[in-house]
Amino acid sequence: MFEKVLVANRGEIAVRIIQTLREMGIQSVAAYSQADAHSLAVSLADEAICIGPAKASASYLNMQNIVSAAILTGADAIHPGFGFLSENADFAALVRDANLVFIGPHPDTITAMGDKAHARATMQDLQVPVIPGSGDLEDLDNALLAGEQLGYPVMLKAAAGGGGKGIRRINSATDLQAAFETAQSEAQAAFGDAVMYLEKVITPAKHIEVQVMRDAQGQTMIFPERDCSLQRHSQKVLEESPSPVIRADERAELQQLARRIADGVDYLNAGTIEFLMDAQHHFYFMEMNTRIQVEHPITEMVTGINLIALQIQIAAGESVPTTADLQPQGVALECRINAEDPAHDFAPVTGQLTALRFPAGGLGVRVDRGVDQGDTITPFYDSMIAKLIVHAPTRAAALAKMTRTVAELSVNLQTTRDFHLALLASDGVQSGLATTNYIADEFLAQPVRAHQA
Repeated sequence: MFEKVLVANRGEIAVRIIQTLREMGIQSVAAYSQADAHSLAVSLADEAICIGPAKASASYLNMQNIVSAAILTGADAIHPGFGFLSENADFAALVRDANLVFIGPHPDTITAMGDKAHARATMQDLQVPVIPGSGDLEDLDNALLAGEQLGYPVMLKAAAGGGGKGIRRINSATDLQAAFETAQSEAQAAFGDAVMYLEKVITPAKHIEVQVMRDAQGQTMIFPERDCSLQRHSQKVLEESPSPVIRADERAELQQLARRIADGVDYLNAGTIEFLMDAQHHFYFMEMNTRIQVEHPITEMVTGINLIALQIQIAAGESVPTTADLQPQGVALECRINAEDPAHDFAPVTGQLTALRFPAGGLGVRVDRGVDQGDTITPFYDSMIAKLIVHAPTRAAALAKMTRTVAELSVNLQTTRDFHLALLASDGVQSGLATTNYIADEFLAQPVRAHQA
């Protein structure tokens, strides 16, 4: 097992990794930017080292600085968390070449699954259903031809993308002409790659994903599904596990597909396979995220398994504890509370947290956070205040517990707290039938909701 691990991230995921390392008896090093010098992660870590200025490109995205920091502090391994360099194959290779362990998959796997068009082709070879789509598109003319062949509406996506970056819904050739260059620029800025592709829109649809863990011995764990259908601007807002509309036999089918994929690409460590489910409950592969996910806590709550600890154990060469397809125990929900203004298209809000009260907790309540009262939400990074996670024996009890938990949060800045309270009370959430277009087309389309938001 490792003696010391450098955490190449910030915020609540850095805190979560540092806490897990301490529980495992492993020393932690917090790699931080100048803007995060007094962060909660820095205060909790055994050591801390500055990796650059506030701008992410000069710190959390600075591969050489991070690897140098790991070597200087005597770390054995680097945990990338999610976002930043977590799905960067060059970084994973650089870590390996420095005789350090990258806590994640092999660089070649990151490359193969990170190219969404290549991943689609791989899934087809594995006889996994995929959403109809194009190959790689580098210019508008080829995009227009692909759009005509697929038929509108389509989704325009970055081939190297994820996290909702560079995604546009395209309803016509005119829309595609207007959006292609802007989406390409956004993809280039976010991922350093301007290649795009098109996918046929499946609607209505639910966004269902499956967590997998696979060790170096080729043993695979498949976890219960997460329902991540509640989204805005292709960003997840509220997640739950298990999905309220998936039957046990459908879960078995989904887990079999996930196992076929993980084994078929010889996966290592934590990954998430994302599917769209249509109205007839057919599953279509969307993409594979080669990292831990923001919403991983709900899987932990319904299985009792620490996914971060399992990541570290697998990276150290240990085997997964079981190869069974796991079944959910109870229901878990997660709300992402961000410093954003819903009344202005969820624009980020900055400022000092002069009055901050987190929920009081209780049985089945968890708060994952990276900030304390007195900290400042800066414009340099995402504006997350906390992830609120609850677990209960039934979905009704989980919804009631989450509503109570969100209501107990108090922040002096504008946040998505009240938006979440209204969303939790809405028909689509209460029924469990909400699809990926629910927030935009139904929830926010109601005059009262739009006014409240």
